[in-house]
Amino acid sequence: MDKELYIIRHGETELNKQGIVQGRGINSDLNDTGRAQAAAFYEMYKDVPFQKIYTSTLKRTHQTVQRFIDGGVRWERLSGLDELAWGEWEGKSNDANAIAAFKSIMEKWQSGDYDSKFDGGESPNEVLLRLTEAVEIIKSHTEENLVLICMHGRAMRLLLCLLANKPLSEMGDFPHLNTTLYKVELTDDIFNIVEFNNTDHLK
Repeated sequence: MDKELYIIRHGETELNKQGIVQGRGINSDLNDTGRAQAAAFYEMYKDVPFQKIYTSTLKRTHQTVQRFIDGGVRWERLSGLDELAWGEWEGKSNDANAIAAFKSIMEKWQSGDYDSKFDGGESPNEVLLRLTEAVEIIKSHTEENLVLICMHGRAMRLLLCLLANKPLSEMGDFPHLNTTLYKVELTDDIFNIVEFNNTDHLK
């Protein structure tokens, strides 16, 4: 094994709780529940000797892994790990209109139309390009064998499709509760998901 990746989603934000669409353009803080989730993850994994932390540029990811950073683990922000931009829907309530709009675009993505996007937003193919760049950066640091990555739900689903060599239409196969963990091993340029949607730290 050349590299082991612990990939987690950020903790809960107040907008998550309220059902408000976030995306790349909303830079929200963790709420009390999110901070408790982050603390629980830290308590379970604080003794894992991570050599590097990668997060998105959005503060909800930094805040989720802050205790590891404070403990001296090196940290780098990669914009490629940012959440998919939902464009015109960011900051809006998940009401009946939003549910219908999201259902429509999800159907397009599931049918293989990965270029579809909301006005002002990003398509899965656009996010995949920047995720691929982020993965290449992480892979290039061969001295980092044990890495913690904190990112976002939709982007995480797309990343896991990329790593598992699955079509993006299967992104829905990866659940993404707040602070859920996917553990991925890299060997000879092949990624293998060895832990799937692990939330043991929240029990």
